[in-house]
Amino acid sequence: MSDSVRLDKWLWAARFFKTRALAKKAIEGGKVHYDGARVKTSKNVELGALIRVPQGWDIFEVEVVSLSDQRRGAPEARKLYAETEESVQRRAKEAEARRLTNEAMQHPLKRPDKKQRRDIQRFQRQQGD
Repeated sequence: MSDSVRLDKWLWAARFFKTRALAKKAIEGGKVHYDGARVKTSKNVELGALIRVPQGWDIFEVEVVSLSDQRRGAPEARKLYAETEESVQRRAKEAEARRLTNEAMQHPLKRPDKKQRRDIQRFQRQQGD
C-alpha cells in the first residue's frame, strides 16, 4: 500500500482495465470521470473520491476505499472500492432492459434461401426509391 497512487495505476490495480495502457487511453478519451470531472492520467487518487468507469455496456460508479499500485487477485481488488447503491440499481435496470429487448427480437430459424434473399433485396431497392 502506498500513500499516493496515479489514477491509471489504481484503475489497473482495481482490475477495471487489463493494462495500464488501456486505462490511460480511457482516461485521456474522457471516459473515466473523477469526482464528476475529466482528469489527467497522472491525477493522484484520494480516499473517498467518486470515480465513474465504463465497463462494456455498464458504467460503474465507485468510491475509493483503499489505495494500491499493485495488481492482485480479483477478491483483493474488490476491496479497493465500494460501488454506490445508485450504480448497482442502474446497472441492474439496464441489464434487465437489454434482456427484455433481446427476448422481444425474433431471430430467424434459418438463413433465407436464394429466392427469399432476392425478394429481400428487391424490397430494399423499392424502399430506397
